[in-house]
Amino acid sequence: MFNSLSDRLTATFKNLRGKGRLSEADVDATVREIRRALLDADVAVPVVREFASRVKERALGAEVSAALNPSQQIVKIVNEELVTILGGETRRLRLAKNPPTVIMLAGLQGAGKTTLAGKLSKWLKGQGHSPLLVACDLQRPNAVTQLQVVGQRAGVPVFAPHPGTTSEFDVPTGDPVAVAEAGVAEARQKLHDVVIVDTAGRLGVDAEMMDQARRIREAINPDEVLFVIDAMIGQDAVNTANAFHEGVDFTGVVLSKLDGDARGGAALSVASVTGKPVMFASTGEGVDDFELFHPDRMASRILDMGDILSLIEQAEQNWDKDEAARMAKKFADQEDFTFDDFLAQMQQIRKMGSMKKMLMMMPGAQNMRQQLEQFDEREIDRVEAMVRSMTPHERVAPKIINGSRRARIARGSGVHVSEVNGLLERFGQAQKMMKKMAQGGMPGMPGMSMGAGGGTARKAAKKNAGKKKARSGNPAKAAQELREAEARKANRAPSGAAFGQQAQDFDPSTMELPKGFEKFLGK
Repeated sequence: MFNSLSDRLTATFKNLRGKGRLSEADVDATVREIRRALLDADVAVPVVREFASRVKERALGAEVSAALNPSQQIVKIVNEELVTILGGETRRLRLAKNPPTVIMLAGLQGAGKTTLAGKLSKWLKGQGHSPLLVACDLQRPNAVTQLQVVGQRAGVPVFAPHPGTTSEFDVPTGDPVAVAEAGVAEARQKLHDVVIVDTAGRLGVDAEMMDQARRIREAINPDEVLFVIDAMIGQDAVNTANAFHEGVDFTGVVLSKLDGDARGGAALSVASVTGKPVMFASTGEGVDDFELFHPDRMASRILDMGDILSLIEQAEQNWDKDEAARMAKKFADQEDFTFDDFLAQMQQIRKMGSMKKMLMMMPGAQNMRQQLEQFDEREIDRVEAMVRSMTPHERVAPKIINGSRRARIARGSGVHVSEVNGLLERFGQAQKMMKKMAQGGMPGMPGMSMGAGGGTARKAAKKNAGKKKARSGNPAKAAQELREAEARKANRAPSGAAFGQQAQDFDPSTMELPKGFEKFLGK
């Protein structure tokens, strides 16, 4: 969503690197580029003016002039101001003291409210709640049916006493206000602690539909009214948000279609103009593509600083702790890494979602965005198919996989034999690396043993301990050898040093890597 804006800001900050002092002209040029980048991203003009003014005022102040690295200080200022216009702090749902908590969804036609209702219910269910969806959109054809399908995918019950319309020629019947009231009563009777009311989409200028939304709000007295807005709407986001703010008086904003290819100005405009926080973001088409909106993390993504916290949270939610403990023990015991272990780890990663999305959360991901966009998620499926086409014995002893076995695995997984060969080669290299790391040393690195297990260098030192070089029978030559030994002893590193003479003499250009290691590293 913010790719264009991120690229422009990153390029702007590159021009400041290496400057020990920033002049007023440097600041003016930087702020001018930031202003252009925001306008190109469809951010509302009043928001851009206020943002640029604050950045310039702070950039010309003492916090930059007295900084050791002025360019980094400018980036820090822009990051903090981005967090401010995105809402400042993470805003969470306010739950009712006496359940159920009633959440009403409102928004434009086509903003994605019905799909988002299912995503929100699935997210709340994962938080330990028992939500109920209420179908109050009796205007749009098959809206009730869509909510029932989405609720089924999310594993959440749907209260739909009225079928609504089934075609654009049907005359809407039924009272959405009465359905909303009955839905809240149903939730209270069935002990659901959260009610999500899906209302009909409307236009900002549609007075009749706005009045209907207002009457639903008065009838059910919701704890939260969430305004669902399409993140790709652009400059019109401000006018739409103001119309709904006056008509329905929402308490928070939900951004839908944040995974689109638009410029994302809505996200940077709505919170600042309306004063209402962005609370959630929809990032895909699946029911799990939904997340709590963190202004500080979103600002870091825009500035290509990554979002490691969200990545860690995602891993904690999906990673099997027992499997992680088993792999840690296996690694500590220096057991061989097998294809069964490889398959288990790959399944763990798949639970976390799209590999492409996870990699885009890493710092500096914008620099390799083109490669990431070309990444084929189906490659993981092909690798898994090859592993599953192996027999149990082949998975634990891949060395027995000869030509005929490789041909059978290729046929069973629907790939070429060359792909099976590549997988086996990469897996063999990974096995060697993990074995070296388990032993406590990196391949080909003298004097770099680590851990209690000891590495190759430590084993060699232990093997040679106590061995003394035979002295020459010639007294003059023996004295020369003794002087040389004492000289070497004097030049040797202290016993507590991490590197000995071997490390001092180490020349990386002469280091020999294991066979195939250069290919594994992409050299």
